[in-house]
Amino acid sequence: MKAKDLSVLIVVLLIVTMMIIPLPTLLLDVLLIFNISVSLLILLVAMNTKEPLDFSIFPTALLLTTLFRLALNVSTTRSILSKADGGRVIETFGSFVIGGSPVVGFVVFLILVVIQFIVITKGSERVAEVAARFTLDAMPGKQMSIDADMNAGLISEQDARERRKKVEMESDFYGAMDGASKFVKGDAIAGIIILLINVIGGFIIGMAIHGMGFAEAASTFTLLSVGDGLVSQVPALLISTATGITVTRAASDGNLGTDILNQIFNYPKLLYIVAGTILVLGLFTPIGLFLTLPVAAILAFSALTMQKNVKKEELLLEQAVTDETEDDIRSPEKVINLLQVDTLELEIGYGLIPLADQKQGGDILDRIVMIRRQFAIELGLVIPTIRIRDNLQLPPNQYVLKFRGSKIAAGEIFIDHFLAMSQGPGADSIEGIQVVEPAFGLPAIWVSKEEKEKAELFGYMIVDPPSVIATHLTEVIKKYAHQLLRREETKELVDNLKETHPNLVEELVPNLLSVGEIQKVLQNLLREQISIRDLASIFETLADYAVYTKDPRVLTEYVRQSLTRQITEQFAEDGIIHVLTAGATLEKGFSDSIQQTEAGVHYLSMDPQLSRRISEELKVEIERVIKAGGQPIFLTSPNIRMYLKQFVDKIMPTVPVLAYTELEPEIEIQSIGVVNI
Repeated sequence: MKAKDLSVLIVVLLIVTMMIIPLPTLLLDVLLIFNISVSLLILLVAMNTKEPLDFSIFPTALLLTTLFRLALNVSTTRSILSKADGGRVIETFGSFVIGGSPVVGFVVFLILVVIQFIVITKGSERVAEVAARFTLDAMPGKQMSIDADMNAGLISEQDARERRKKVEMESDFYGAMDGASKFVKGDAIAGIIILLINVIGGFIIGMAIHGMGFAEAASTFTLLSVGDGLVSQVPALLISTATGITVTRAASDGNLGTDILNQIFNYPKLLYIVAGTILVLGLFTPIGLFLTLPVAAILAFSALTMQKNVKKEELLLEQAVTDETEDDIRSPEKVINLLQVDTLELEIGYGLIPLADQKQGGDILDRIVMIRRQFAIELGLVIPTIRIRDNLQLPPNQYVLKFRGSKIAAGEIFIDHFLAMSQGPGADSIEGIQVVEPAFGLPAIWVSKEEKEKAELFGYMIVDPPSVIATHLTEVIKKYAHQLLRREETKELVDNLKETHPNLVEELVPNLLSVGEIQKVLQNLLREQISIRDLASIFETLADYAVYTKDPRVLTEYVRQSLTRQITEQFAEDGIIHVLTAGATLEKGFSDSIQQTEAGVHYLSMDPQLSRRISEELKVEIERVIKAGGQPIFLTSPNIRMYLKQFVDKIMPTVPVLAYTELEPEIEIQSIGVVNI
C-alpha cells in the first residue's frame, strides 16, 4: 500500500483507540485544537468549491470527523470524571469564553445545539434528501439531453462520456450526503447526552470520590462539562454549516464568496434604495443619525463604485469581442477550420426551429438519436452525428439534408399541420395543401388541426411533422448508407470486432485483406441494404475465400451466400417469398456475355441491342408487379446475380436481386413471373 493510504488507515485505528486508552491532558489539548482546525478547514473548502462534486469525499470526511469528535468526547469525559481536569482548552472555554458562569455557559451551549440541530442540521438533512430524490429522478432526462447534444454536434463522444459519468457521480454523491447528514444529527443528540452525563456524573463523583463539597463539585464539574460541550459543539457547528453549504451549492464558475458578491451585490440601484431606507430610519426614529448615517453612506458609496465597475467591464468586454473578431479574420488557422466538412448536416428554415428546440417541445433531436440506434440494429452501421443548423437563406418551412456539404434531400414542413396520406384509391377528398410525401414520393395533403379528425374518419394515415422529417431522413440515409462507411469507420468496426474475436481479425487483417478491401465488401452489402451487423460471420467468410481472390465483387457474393438465414428473414414473409424468376434465355444471355481478363477478373461485355432488350423486359416486369401492389424481387442463379443487379439498378435501385444459394432450403418460393428475352 502507498504511504498515503496507510496513513489514513492508521488515523482511523488511532481514533478508535482513543475511546479505549486514557490520554494525557496535554495530548487532549493538542487534539482539541486539531479538531477545531480540521472543522474550519472543511468549512473553508466547502465555501470555495465551484460545485458539490469538487468535494465528493465530503460524506466520508463527515463520518471520520464525527467519529473523531465523539472519540474526543469519550476521552475528555474520562479525564473530567477521573481527574476533575479536562485540560487547558476545556478550562479556557469553561472560564474565559463563558465568563466562569455555569448558567451562562449552559445557556450558550443549548443555543449552539438548537442552532446546529434544529436549524442547520435539520435543513441540511431535508435538502440532501430532496436533492438525492430529484437527482435520481432526473437521470433519464439528463442522459437523453446528453445524447441530444452529442447528436446535434454540440459535444463530442468523449464529452458525452464524461457528462454521463458526472451524472452518475452526482446521484451517488447526493445519495451519500442523504445518509451522511444523519451523522450530524446524531452528533448533536450525542453532545446533549454527554453534557448531561458529565454534569450529573461529575457532581456525584466529585462528592463521593474526590471529597468535594456540594458547591465546589457543582461549580467545578459544571464548568468543565459546559466547556467540554462548547469545545465539541463549535467544530460540530462548523461541520454542519459545511454540510449545509455543500448540499445547497449549485454548479457555478466561482466559489461562494465570488457568487455572493456577483449575485447579491450585482444591482447597484437597489443599494441606493437600501441606503435611503436606513437614512429615513435614522431621521424619523429614536435610533438617530449617529448610527444610521455611516451605514447609509457606506452603502451609497458602494453602489456608486459598483456602477463605475460595471461600465468599465462592459467597455472591456466590447473591446475584447472586437479584438477577437479581428483576430479571427486575420488568423489563417480560422480560415483552415472552414475547410472542415461535416458528414451529415440538417439545415432548417427559421420556421422549423421549434422542432429542434426542446424548450418549445421539439423532439427532432431525440428522433435522430433513435434513427442512429435503428441503423445500428438493422444495418450494423454507426451513423455519424447529424448536425442541425438553422439557415436563414432557406424558406421558413424548408429543410435540407447535406452529405459532406452537398444537398442530397430536401422537403417542406408545415409545422402547424399534419400530413395526411390516402391508404386507398377510394378515399374522400379533404381540404389542405396538396404535396408529394418526401420519403416515398406518394401524393399527400397537409391538413390543419381542424381537418385532422375528418381525415382520420375518411381513412387517411396521419403523420406529424417531426415524423415526416424522421422518416425522410431514414430513407435517404439508407440510400447513402454505403457512402457513409469510410475507411475510418471501417477501422472502428474492425477494432470493435477485435475485442471479441482477436484471432479472426488477426488472421484476416492485414495478412489477407487490407482495411480498404474490407470496406469495399461492406459497402457492396450496404448498397443492397444487407446488414453488416453480423461482422464475425462476414469476416470468417472473407478469411476463407480471400486466399483465392481479392476481387471485392466476388468476395461480396461469397459473403451473401454465408448470410442465407439473414437474407431469407429479410425478404420472406411467413416462410414464403414471391419472386420474378430469370428465365433460361435471360441467364444464357448474361452467361455468354461474361468475359475474363488475363488477371482473372470477370466483367460483362454485352451487345448493345441485347442490353437494350433486357432492360426493356426488366422494366415491363417491374412496372407490372408494382401496379399489382406487390414488391418486385428478382431471383436468379449465383453466377449472374451481380450482373443482373447492375441492370435492375438502372431502372429501380431499390429492387432486390437474390440468388438461389442466398435463400434457406425450407423457404417456399412462389414465382409471380418469368423474365425472358
